[in-house]
Amino acid sequence: MLTLGIETSCDDTGVAIIRDEREVLCELLSSQIKDHSRFGGVIPEFAARKHLENLLPLVDAALNECSIRGQDLNLIAVTRGPGLMGSLIVGVMTARALSQSWNVPLIGVNHLEGHLFAPLVDAEDLEPPFLSLIVSGGHTEIICVHEFGKYELLGETRDDAAGEAYDKAARILGLKYPGGPEIDKLARAGDPYAFDFPIPLRNTHEVEFSFSGLKTALLWQVKKFENDGVNIPMNDLCASFQRAVTEALMSKVNLAVRITGIKRVSASGGVSANSALREALSSAKGFRVWLPKLNRCTDNAVMIAMAGRNAWKRGEVCGDVMPNPSLHDL
Repeated sequence: MLTLGIETSCDDTGVAIIRDEREVLCELLSSQIKDHSRFGGVIPEFAARKHLENLLPLVDAALNECSIRGQDLNLIAVTRGPGLMGSLIVGVMTARALSQSWNVPLIGVNHLEGHLFAPLVDAEDLEPPFLSLIVSGGHTEIICVHEFGKYELLGETRDDAAGEAYDKAARILGLKYPGGPEIDKLARAGDPYAFDFPIPLRNTHEVEFSFSGLKTALLWQVKKFENDGVNIPMNDLCASFQRAVTEALMSKVNLAVRITGIKRVSASGGVSANSALREALSSAKGFRVWLPKLNRCTDNAVMIAMAGRNAWKRGEVCGDVMPNPSLHDL
């Protein structure tokens, strides 16, 4: 069974073709980071226009790379939300047109369910029940996967997502967009205990996150250095900020494990590429961890293809897919 995956939820145009459950035949990605970096963030209208330019050439390239025709496909899976409305429209409407033209079934995929499947591409031994930490620029939450298609949201962020906090922190520090990789790189040469930043909600009894206070603490520390006319110790600030984010995430992963008794944990989303978080998860005691490959931490079409294939297999109805930017519940 051949499944074409299409991902256009934000600023990355992704196309992939998989065979059966998880055999990746082709995966292509057109990143817009350089296009948006000069603005310090993603410009929605600009992102949608770039998707219009990139998507069909990527589909053609994927089919050619696999030496198949569109009519040879058995399923098309496309991200329908959440995401930027303009970006989602480009992906969904293109997928609908291809579905009708090739007479191939079409299924819409929740973007968060796609992230949930990212570690599963290369992990045949990861089976439900397990806990999924989805941590990205737009989402920070822990989901209990009772079985595929049956999910329970254990907790999420009250305000900023972790990736959003990294981007805002980078802006405070005068670093370029996206902020996460820049902070991670500088943090490797810094002292993570140089500054005693607060660990948000570490001692609460709920699976919940908050990063706005941590971001404010960083801002005031930077202002203090500026007011005192002191050079900003960039490496130490980055390392200390990153330690606080990592400890906040790990405290709630540990709490979720204790509450549920489930000792299998996966992580996905752009922040799951962060070196400190990967190290903390990999060295954690009391539960086993599955992490996606670095190139599948961020938005990609392989995870969408796999999630769509699994939904089709468990009997979800393929039909007329419409974009839904606010779609949340899995």
